[in-house]
Amino acid sequence: MSLSRNLPTLSFLFVTLFFALVHAARFDIRNNCPYTVWAAAVPGGGGKKLNRGETWAIEVNSGTKQARIGARTKCSFDQSGRGKCETGDCGGLLQCKAYGKPPNTLAEYALNQFGNRDSFYISFLEGFNVPLEFSPTSNGCTRGVKCAADINGQCPKQLKVQGGCNNPCTVFNTDQYCCNSGN
Repeated sequence: MSLSRNLPTLSFLFVTLFFALVHAARFDIRNNCPYTVWAAAVPGGGGKKLNRGETWAIEVNSGTKQARIGARTKCSFDQSGRGKCETGDCGGLLQCKAYGKPPNTLAEYALNQFGNRDSFYISFLEGFNVPLEFSPTSNGCTRGVKCAADINGQCPKQLKVQGGCNNPCTVFNTDQYCCNSGN
């Protein structure tokens, strides 16, 4: 792994990954939405309210795996950080300690894993609540991933909830929509 390299960016949040040290990576999460989101990062990041244009930087270990960054919407928290969110709620806590409740568009990543490579992708496994972009910023990797479609506007009635669109597995919980059998 190189000592200094940049990786991803998100556009509900815009996440930029900087490798400042061998043992850490930095994600800059920026809200590009025209509304407030409450960013969530697990493991290690917690959560933060981001108004349009605001940025939140988090540091993660270079060996981090099964990590997620997401945006929660229409949240309300008291002074102690307890409350709730319309989408992506993580146990009623501002500082997330577990994954959020669907629907929740996610940027998932793993750092310094197979062959010392990093991976990142956008997941709709837990549904959709906000558009998302996750893109490299330098060091030869120029392609990112982005979902800017109006999925909430096109969501089938059976999957639609306030503020988002559920994955069929979340709603129906059948083998037809869920990968439960390993086949």
